[in-house]
Amino acid sequence: MKSTEIKAIVTGGSLGIGLATAKLLVSSGARVLITGRDEARLQTAAAQSGADYLVADVADSEQVRATVQQALRLFGGLNTLVNNAGIWSGGTSLLETELDDFQRVFAVNVFGAAMMAKEAARVFVDQKYGNIINIASTAARKGFANGTVYASSKFALRGMTECWQAELRKYNIRVMLINPSEVTTAFGNANREERLERPNRLRGIEIAHAVKSVLEMDERGFVPELTVFATNPW
Repeated sequence: MKSTEIKAIVTGGSLGIGLATAKLLVSSGARVLITGRDEARLQTAAAQSGADYLVADVADSEQVRATVQQALRLFGGLNTLVNNAGIWSGGTSLLETELDDFQRVFAVNVFGAAMMAKEAARVFVDQKYGNIINIASTAARKGFANGTVYASSKFALRGMTECWQAELRKYNIRVMLINPSEVTTAFGNANREERLERPNRLRGIEIAHAVKSVLEMDERGFVPELTVFATNPW
């Protein structure tokens, strides 16, 4: 990592992995802008983490552009994007799956991540430096029953990551994929409330450490993909 200060956007930063990542990066001296759709949750998360916040939906292209512009105004620059925002499909079988299920999930997990990366990459290409970290899932590596919509969205994110790596390395831009296994966060909960920690399951902080670790490597190298499993989840 360059010796310059990390100036980062973390999407989906009000809960779970996003909030844990924002806390850890800020505590390490980074400037962080978290985004999400719930202002009350964002205000609480900003107070807990020390991050700045912006109400923004990654599925809205205008709000995506506004997010990058806000980071540039606040920090005087941008060198890191953590594409963390994601939604769960509900675990429907193929026979129950509707087109709307794909459109709703892909709007955030695929199209939103791509548009965030595009806007950040415009800045990174101009300055010949930057980091894009995509938070996928172990579902990006192996499908599962009733996971058609969700797993396919994460397979798509993994494929896009590889494409961006091939396109952007010549600009000294590192594009990295992190695949968490099951994490005890609000993800997948209908009420968006954090789940209780379990001693044998991952927490958001484990994934936050993975994010921080790949950023800390000297810029001459990068980790294309990192998968994090619980040691003994049974």
